[in-house]
Amino acid sequence: MEELQVYIEYTAKFIEIAGILTIVIWTSIALGRYLFSIQGTKPRSYRLLRQELGKGILLGLEILVAGDIIATVVTEPTMDRVLALGIIVLIRTFLSFSIELEIEGKFPWQREKHEKRLDQNE
Repeated sequence: MEELQVYIEYTAKFIEIAGILTIVIWTSIALGRYLFSIQGTKPRSYRLLRQELGKGILLGLEILVAGDIIATVVTEPTMDRVLALGIIVLIRTFLSFSIELEIEGKFPWQREKHEKRLDQNE
């Protein structure tokens, strides 16, 4: 059982590293596209840069939450650890909603209503 726990801990660390790398790589790509487009003939907007950065951060946060959940489940589930995980998930969920609102201009639950109205108008 202890061997399995070690493998799960490594998996959780790998997932957390993947989340961090996702944010770093996506940020680098978005900034690179923006900076090189300034010199090119087709300029990109600052708004598009913010949207791309937001998408990268959102994806990275989701991956990090998965890593935190796995790491917490594999360790001894004390009330302190469960509370810490709950707070981390709440903070990251709030950040996700904030970034989603920034990118899309509406909350995730409003997207379906908006798409249904568009379909009915066609």
